[in-house]
Amino acid sequence: MKHPIHAGTFLQPNCYIDKNQYPPNNRKNAMMVRILTLLSVALLVPAVLFAQMTGKAPNFSLKTADGKTIELKKLQGKVVVVNFWATWCGPCKAEIPGFMEIYQQYKSKGLEIVGISLDQGGWKPVKPFIERYKITYPVVIGDANLADAYGGISAIPTTFVVDKKGNITKQHVGYLDKKAFEDMIKGLL
Repeated sequence: MKHPIHAGTFLQPNCYIDKNQYPPNNRKNAMMVRILTLLSVALLVPAVLFAQMTGKAPNFSLKTADGKTIELKKLQGKVVVVNFWATWCGPCKAEIPGFMEIYQQYKSKGLEIVGISLDQGGWKPVKPFIERYKITYPVVIGDANLADAYGGISAIPTTFVVDKKGNITKQHVGYLDKKAFEDMIKGLL
């Protein structure tokens, strides 16, 4: 059974129609169906993917691979980045090096990053992944209840920025490059 959360959604920016695919009398209908489908998707996707969660960040208390407990409310006074990800997610893997660089650069200024893996296999796939990628920030294992508490994570990676008072100030769905990530946190430190 595949994980219920998928690693982002790709919508092709252009639709190419093979004129030989449809007889002349059906081409117009086929084009209309495609236009209406694209229009429907264009209106629906922003509402689903870009709905922003605000307010107090839901607390969690989870253990890292080495048994250390990470509790969000105990991190109050720091800017905390909560990143939902999985080992099988390509965009998640791609953003890890940038996250580690920013973590090393801003950790002493009050930044904390918590990677919350949504892998169904628990620590079995996650521990070797942490070692292979030499992840320097804390990683914990989340579940569907935690994902629901954060507004029902619809795609990963999904990243939340929590300010020093424990409020969610920013949310980003999808790959986050190093510069965009740094821009999200700089003003809060």
